[in-house]
Formats: sequence, C-alpha cells, structure tokens
Amino acid sequence: MLAKKIYGGLPMFKLLVVEDDQALNRAVCTFLNQSGYETSGCVNASDAYDTLYSGTFDLIVSDIMMPGIDGFEFAQTVRELDENIPILFMTARDDFASKQRGYRVGIDDYMVKPIDLDELFLRIGALLRRAKIASSHRLEIGRLVLDADERIVCLDGEDIPLTHREFNILYKLLSYPKKAFTRTQLMDEFWDVDTSTAPRAVDVYMTKLRDKLSACEDFEILTVRGLGYKAVLK
Repeated sequence: MLAKKIYGGLPMFKLLVVEDDQALNRAVCTFLNQSGYETSGCVNASDAYDTLYSGTFDLIVSDIMMPGIDGFEFAQTVRELDENIPILFMTARDDFASKQRGYRVGIDDYMVKPIDLDELFLRIGALLRRAKIASSHRLEIGRLVLDADERIVCLDGEDIPLTHREFNILYKLLSYPKKAFTRTQLMDEFWDVDTSTAPRAVDVYMTKLRDKLSACEDFEILTVRGLGYKAVLK
C-alpha cells in the first residue's frame, strides 16, 4: 500500500470505476482524475477483483449490467470482504426492484444514467465524508488497531514496532480476511520491481509478524499450503 498522494493540500483518494462501456469508463475516470482523485478503471468484475486485491481503494463506482459477473454479485462479494468501503451504482436500470436489490446487497448510493459528472463528484465527496475516510484509515481487529495514516500498530494501547514492509503486508492481509495471497502477489506489491529476492523471503516476514503479534488472539496468519498466506479472524 502506498502512502497517499497530496492534491491541493488534501489526501488524494483512490477510486475504482467498474464500467463495461469503455468510452464512459474513460470519461468518468478522466473527469475524476481532473477533480483531484486517483482513479483506476476496469471493464468487468473479474478485472476489478484483481485490481482490488492488488491495491487499497477508498470508494467503488460500479455498473450493474456487465458481462459475466453483474454488479449485484460484484457488490455483494466486495461487501463480504470489506464492510466499510462505499459503493455507488451507476446504471441505466431505473426500476425500483433494481434499486432495492442494490441496497440489500450493501451499496451506499445509486445513480441512473445518463450521469451528470458534477453530481457524481458531489455524491462521491459525500460518501467519503460519511464513511469518515477523510479523517482516518484504520483497521480495528478486536484489541488490535492499525492506523495506515500514522503507520502505527497498537495492541491494548501499546505500540508494536513494525517495519514499513511488515506493516504493509499485515494491513493487506487484515483488509481482506480469509482471502489467500500468493507469495508472488505480495512480492509484486511490496518489493521493488527489479528485486532479486526470492518469493520465499515472504516466509521470513510472516515469521516475524507472527512473532511480534503472538500476544494478539483476535486473528491468525495461516499458511495456505502450496499457495501463500491469509489472515483469519477469530
């Protein structure tokens, strides 16, 4: 996870736009980028899953009618992984049943196409404020607190010293509990592109994290045989 960029003295929040109409996807991403956000665009849910697993995002804008996995299934899966990230549907479906289903699977807002980009900008700002993302990036796992802005890990109020890379790996695992990450995925994100370090170096970091967090009984880092690692909440 990268430190937040600064735009006009404020953090630059990362948004994910999932829209199969490539022209609309580009238009929305370009507008939001020009408005001070850092935006990534995907044209289907499968690509969006990969993008979410490879980075940290603050808000998702998604279509409903997409090839393969539709927006309802996508939003429901995201919500199972992250209870807090705001999700805004941007769709041509204007019927009450679709809106009702969207809110039932956990979305936070619903806009009907054609989209007014200025209104989209206002709604995104409101959702970010409502989620209190502007003030803090925190994970609270029982007695353990991770503050991504301050890069602090506390257990029962006591600081646990972690290196920059240890913090990043831990925050990633706990952001997606039960999701298994391969050693290669973790190295691609948290090591330099031209590193000569072998993927087994990840094992060393997992051993260090388990040792430093041995007093925390609220989660466990499990080895997924033949794959990598995942965090499981207790």
